[in-house]
Amino acid sequence: MRTRLTDRLPGHVRNRLRPAGGGASPGWSPTPALRRALVVTLALLVAAVLTGRVDLVVLATPFAVGTSAALLRRPRGLPTVRVGAAEGQDPAGGSNPGGANDLVEGSDLHVLVDVRAADAAYDVALVQREQPPWLRDRTRARTLAAAVPADAGTRFTLTGQLARWGRYVVPPVRVRAAACDALLTCAPVTSDSVAIRVFPRTEPFAADEAMPNAAGLVGVHRSRRFGEGGELAGIRHFAPGDRLRRIDWRASLRTGELHVAQTLSDRDAELVLVLDVLHEAGRSEGIDGAPSVLDTTVRAAAGIAQHYLGRGDRVRLLEYGGRNRALRVGSGRRHFVAALEWLLAIRAGEGPHDPAAGIFARQILPQQALLVVLTPLLDRRSVALLARLARSGRTVLAVDTLPDSARPDRENPWTPVAFGLWRLERRNTVAQLLEHGVPTVTWAGAGSLDQALRDVSRRAAAPR
Repeated sequence: MRTRLTDRLPGHVRNRLRPAGGGASPGWSPTPALRRALVVTLALLVAAVLTGRVDLVVLATPFAVGTSAALLRRPRGLPTVRVGAAEGQDPAGGSNPGGANDLVEGSDLHVLVDVRAADAAYDVALVQREQPPWLRDRTRARTLAAAVPADAGTRFTLTGQLARWGRYVVPPVRVRAAACDALLTCAPVTSDSVAIRVFPRTEPFAADEAMPNAAGLVGVHRSRRFGEGGELAGIRHFAPGDRLRRIDWRASLRTGELHVAQTLSDRDAELVLVLDVLHEAGRSEGIDGAPSVLDTTVRAAAGIAQHYLGRGDRVRLLEYGGRNRALRVGSGRRHFVAALEWLLAIRAGEGPHDPAAGIFARQILPQQALLVVLTPLLDRRSVALLARLARSGRTVLAVDTLPDSARPDRENPWTPVAFGLWRLERRNTVAQLLEHGVPTVTWAGAGSLDQALRDVSRRAAAPR
């Protein structure tokens, strides 16, 4: 029967290796340095006894004293590891909508790893981590090392760039520590994982054109109706019920009769964003690379929602796909954060039933709302949806989200010809939608919808 090396040690040495309550120190094991020190000490003592040489005892004394003194400072517990995101980060490309652990894609994520020693100092603590695909590492060393003082902690900082929006989990880190002059080492301690939300980066979208149709009297869009507002419509005679502050004194003194300034009412509008996620195309290469259909759809929806919600309009989001989710209509900053969280859960795919039959049967769309459909136009059902919405008398605008880098998955000698024919057919589909009153524009950031909204507003103002 084989015996362990520690079983052959003297009793006082074995007691040094045990905690006060008896038994071996939990999670700590001797290193090869401790084994070498014990072997050298025993060999010198045995040689001194056999040969009767006192100088060998003198040589063994430093090894025995040094080992015993180091083991007096042995730890009685494993290190404590805590992982969290840095507080108060300033993400690049936008503000932090939700909180400390909510970031924007393209910004830097700083992960703080706190290693704390309970009762004894650690000579060195090694932090090992995994590299997730959604985080571009900015920390060159895969393993970080530092000393940990007694009754204190050491903080390690791991930095990486967030490559894409979504909900992620920071993988746990593994920490190993060495103590007692590297005579003891602990078993790997694994930290907890940290869940973070990476919001899509909203491009600086701006639409200078007013809404084609508006409802209510609390918004900022100029309507074609007279009322309380800031846009001058003309000057007319004073009538009972007119406010005195509306009197135009120049015209009144010139004509000798009271005249008032007539204004156009400022009205809010409702925007309905329909996200076509029946199919995914293209390869997502992160914030600095080529986008996929889902990337373009989510970023465009976030930018458009941020623009109109910042102006006081009401925004509703509908998912045209397998799950047919819907976000209720709302306005303001809180609704924008809710829209971003809603966008994080979006997934591409189709279900067993017609998506239009479920989503538009439950959702009642106002007749005066502006419908912006973000679609790659890859499915005939999407084209039929646009035509059906246009025939219902609503104002519809299609935004093309198919990236230029999208190509067929399978390649053969006939692929370029077939792909070119499909492109021609897609152009014909866009032209047919325009004949039905549905303009299609390609998403290109700021000012993408200005010309289309200008045409739609002109068409809405014309008599029907």
